[in-house]
Amino acid sequence: ERKSENAQDKRYSKKEYSYTSFVRSFTLPETANQEKIDAEYVDGILTITVSKKEEAKFLTREISVK
Repeated sequence: ERKSENAQDKRYSKKEYSYTSFVRSFTLPETANQEKIDAEYVDGILTITVSKKEEAKFLTREISVK
C-alpha cells in the first residue's frame, strides 16, 4: 500500500496488490526432452521453453497432394 500526499489539497492515492499462488500443469508429448526445459520470468510473464529430443527433430513425412 502506498499513500501520497499533496500539501495544497490533501490528496491521497492508494494502490493495492494481491498476490496468490497459481498452478498449471501440462502433459508433454513423447518428443519432448524433459532434461532440457528452461523457464524465465520477466515483467510478470512466465516463458517456458521445451526442447525436442534429437531423434524427434529429424523425423520427416511425405504427404501426397491430389
